[in-house]
Amino acid sequence: MTHPIQLGLDTFGDVTVDATGERLPHAEVLRNVVEEIVLADEIGVDAFGVGEHHRDDFAVSAPDIVLAAAASRTERIILGTAVTVLSSDDPIRVYERFATLDALSEGRAEVTLGRGSFTESFPLYGLDLADYGVLFEEKLELFSALRREDAVSWQGSIRPPLQPTHVYPKTEKGSLSTWIGVGGSPESVVRAARHGIPMMLAIIGGDAARFAPYAELYRRALGEFGRPELPVGVHSPGFVAPTDAEARDLLFPHFKANRDRIGAERGWGPATREQFEAEVAHGSVYAGSPETVAQKIATTARTLGATRFDLKYSNGTMPHEQLMDGIRLYGIEVIPRVRELLEN
Repeated sequence: MTHPIQLGLDTFGDVTVDATGERLPHAEVLRNVVEEIVLADEIGVDAFGVGEHHRDDFAVSAPDIVLAAAASRTERIILGTAVTVLSSDDPIRVYERFATLDALSEGRAEVTLGRGSFTESFPLYGLDLADYGVLFEEKLELFSALRREDAVSWQGSIRPPLQPTHVYPKTEKGSLSTWIGVGGSPESVVRAARHGIPMMLAIIGGDAARFAPYAELYRRALGEFGRPELPVGVHSPGFVAPTDAEARDLLFPHFKANRDRIGAERGWGPATREQFEAEVAHGSVYAGSPETVAQKIATTARTLGATRFDLKYSNGTMPHEQLMDGIRLYGIEVIPRVRELLEN
């Protein structure tokens, strides 16, 4: 039985190091991200997502600009975000920017909306973290109305009322392809269903099977809201190398450096090799040979009924050359193998 699936890659534009261990400047990292997208397009990766952050360990604060640069050098790959922090942005401007990207890429744009796992954008843009919930809920309501691409009127607490007005440019396909990023709360799952937007599960720790109840809740809620069946996607970290041992050895130091920096900010203890190995073996780090990674992706897709899987292939300071090698293996070996496994 054929299981249709899109297989993509995600990056946050993590600031990488060169061969001597020196951090690259943000400008070079941004140019490297575009090269990574071009390679992904050439070797058959279905989609590419670029995340938004506002801190020094990630180079991308304006994904739409990076994606526009990539649009001019690619032909078929879907160009999207992972995620756009809608809470601290203007939903009308987001729609305008990505409708523009959709035109320039001949219909290949998509946006994944979320609240984000970092909060630097709130003080940066003069927003109060006390409004974290209401900002996302109201902006998502407005964005959902914009997706109909007819005259929109809207009223809420975060801006003056919007009188009936059109937003331009219109997309050629009549609406902007959109996902909602969900980290694992039932409220977020039901919200995605209520708005009739596909759900992207960000699974960054633990067995993906523990998210099966969320996938089922989403499908049940769609039915209760009178919505048609919509896709469920998964975003998880990983790295592909010729062998399992090489993938783990190359990934671990960069995985640890990234996790320890964030952990120090959030009160977590340092990551150990044992924890890492457990996450690779039984959790949501998809690291290993092409066969190992393909088997794990196929299992996750079957378990959750997912029709999209995006591997977050950039891992902290891992050098650009290693990332390019991992992208090649993902596109040339992992993707065909996943499809083969899901056809049986």
